[in-house]
Amino acid sequence: MLEVNGLTLHYGQSQILNGIDLSAAQGQVTCIMGTNGVGKTSLLKAISGTHPRSGGTMALDGEDLGRLPAHMLAQKGIGYVPQGRMIFPLLTVQENMETAYACLPRSEHHIPDEIYELFPILKDFLNRRGGDLSGGQQQQLAIARAMLTKPKLLLLDEPTEGIQPNIIQQIGRVIEYLRDRGDMAIVLVEQYFEFAYGLADKFYVLRRGAVTASGSKSELTKDELMAEVSV
Repeated sequence: MLEVNGLTLHYGQSQILNGIDLSAAQGQVTCIMGTNGVGKTSLLKAISGTHPRSGGTMALDGEDLGRLPAHMLAQKGIGYVPQGRMIFPLLTVQENMETAYACLPRSEHHIPDEIYELFPILKDFLNRRGGDLSGGQQQQLAIARAMLTKPKLLLLDEPTEGIQPNIIQQIGRVIEYLRDRGDMAIVLVEQYFEFAYGLADKFYVLRRGAVTASGSKSELTKDELMAEVSV
């Protein structure tokens, strides 16, 4: 579904990513792992178009994406749940979800029952402002908003960060459901090792902006992976 080749990224004069090659398959969770500051969030920003890459190519479902800006990549099928969630605090839960309509034809401007089945709390809080939700509730809202764009590729950046354990379990079940549905590729950046290992089909380990190890669960043992991501 996603093919990235030779991706580089700079912030000013500083090079953050150094020739990243990565693929993510439909019906699988591809996990990006590594310690803080190695470029994981920068990689998702480059794929989503929220920070322009310096070089390299990206293709989604066989289509070269060129240098499209973030809003056009979203229309092409890239859904992004950024670190910190980035919901609109003054908009209601319903209004936050309706911002996803910008990626959809008018005939699809509705919230399907599936969203409320996966995140029942959102139905109860439709008229509550996003800024009044707890961190876990905001994370559910951010994932729901991305799902509403009907992505071919879903990017999740630290979805468990600052979230209470019961919500972490629910988010894990949602990711499993979306993976097993089989119609999207999921790229997950996650520091919580057990959560990531339990969900992932394939791993990429970053260190200093480069891939130092990659492989499927059958190719990388848990101990090998733990050693790679340890400081």
